[in-house]
Amino acid sequence: MKDSRDLNAQDIKLVLEAAENSPHTKIIITHGTYTMPDTAKYLKQNLKRKDQTIILTGSMIPLGGFTMSDGGFNLGYAVAQMEHLQAGVYVCMNGEVLEADKVKKDVKEGRFVGE
Repeated sequence: MKDSRDLNAQDIKLVLEAAENSPHTKIIITHGTYTMPDTAKYLKQNLKRKDQTIILTGSMIPLGGFTMSDGGFNLGYAVAQMEHLQAGVYVCMNGEVLEADKVKKDVKEGRFVGE
């Protein structure tokens, strides 16, 4: 529960270590959208295991009170896509699956896009 703008190199390394040490081959990580592409790229570049499918997802509209959020949709979409993806690192946002090394946040449009 840390704002992704406050993540440091040690935090990202802990995420990598948790994935590496996990007995699971399918992992969904909820992540703040500010640095989600950075974490996805780091995981793809540094993950030694090649048998895992890792999806990062989050919410462009944070949960709060009765405010509508896209978080539930994005999480559900990530769960649904998990069964169809090959091993690798992905970002699932806005009803799209984007490869970790080809994703960026388009702040002006308020969505994630492929590079």
